[in-house]
Amino acid sequence: MKTIPTENAAGMVLGHDITRIVAGDFKGPAFRKGHVVQDEDIPMLLDLGKEQLYVLELEQGLLHENEAAKRIASAAVGKGLVLTEPVEGKINLKATCQGLLKVDVQGLTRINTQENIMFATLHTNQEVHGDQNCGGTRIIPLVIAEERIREVEAICGQHFPVIEIKPFTACRVGLVTTGSEVYHGRIKDQFSPIVQAKFESLGSTVMRQITVSDDQELTVQAITDLIREGADFIAVTGGMSVDPDDRTPAAIRATGARVVTYGAPILPGAMFMLAYLGDVPIVGLPGCVMYFRASVFDLIVPRLLAGESVTREDIASMGHGGLCASCPDCRYPVCPFGK
Repeated sequence: MKTIPTENAAGMVLGHDITRIVAGDFKGPAFRKGHVVQDEDIPMLLDLGKEQLYVLELEQGLLHENEAAKRIASAAVGKGLVLTEPVEGKINLKATCQGLLKVDVQGLTRINTQENIMFATLHTNQEVHGDQNCGGTRIIPLVIAEERIREVEAICGQHFPVIEIKPFTACRVGLVTTGSEVYHGRIKDQFSPIVQAKFESLGSTVMRQITVSDDQELTVQAITDLIREGADFIAVTGGMSVDPDDRTPAAIRATGARVVTYGAPILPGAMFMLAYLGDVPIVGLPGCVMYFRASVFDLIVPRLLAGESVTREDIASMGHGGLCASCPDCRYPVCPFGK
């Protein structure tokens, strides 16, 4: 560091915090270490009694922390995110839309193995909303060799995008409600309103609901009718267990759909089914979706609405973290469930 007159400090990097004190009102940093002095800052610095400043000299081949963070974030970020202005050397990545957060975990890890670089994100494959903070990056020192940032940019190029948001598709959902007790009016349907609200919160709409008894042929007919009427997503509620009257899995198979899985290593949600009839996903939703705020629905359906093709291997990998802790006050997705 060197000392220079404040009047000559424009464009220089502060080597220390400058404190501002207002009696009885405020005490804190007016300018922080690492701040690049602007022409308009000089009158305030003089008012604070700073006629001399300690500044850092950026030698050729070195980058200031703000510029370094901008370059890292710009190289990593994909669609659906915007960069904030740097604050104390850190840049945040904020969502511009509701959608599914996707993080290339391998690429992110490679970035963080580089000395004096940090890049933190939320967990991948979770729903995020507009203006939500999804990540942040900075260098650890005030300055860094530009060569190091070029190395990070090369990593980002190999894993691009390291972080992005896939917006949800606004699907026309066909809802099939199974169960003789509901079909004959013995009990009120409490399942469908919850499923409908979940889909609506993700930007989709239930175009039509068909209620059938525990009859395989009627369930098959309901599914195929809804697809013929324009549904591009089918959700079937009820009848997903192994009881003799629960025939939903057999009905989904009988449509000719390609079954990805019947069963998932997720609690709540073990009796979940995923299949495709052509390009239309069909989900068989177990009763736990009605009772738990977070369940298999919240781990898999957002991925389908983001246009992802969820495989059996994807679902198998969810066993690690797939046990809901049943906290008294559910804070999902700010919890380990599904992570």
